[in-house]
Amino acid sequence: MKEISVQELKEKIDNKEDFQLIDVRETFEYEVSNLDGENIPLGGILIEADKVSKDKPVIVQCRSGKRSAAAVMQLEAQYGYDNL
Repeated sequence: MKEISVQELKEKIDNKEDFQLIDVRETFEYEVSNLDGENIPLGGILIEADKVSKDKPVIVQCRSGKRSAAAVMQLEAQYGYDNL
């Protein structure tokens, strides 16, 4: 699992790089504030794994990093993702 800083993410967005952004916070948190990524709450990440790209880099984000780390570990272990 790789980590990315807020500044690195901002640069990727500003440079219009091709990647998928997944926000694993709960829907009510996402509705308050988001970066226009796709909202797939952590509890449903394995059920909705088909929405996670295998063809381009995927950045998984949350509020503090704990849920995104858990989502990445689950997707790597269950489905063999190597682009997270």
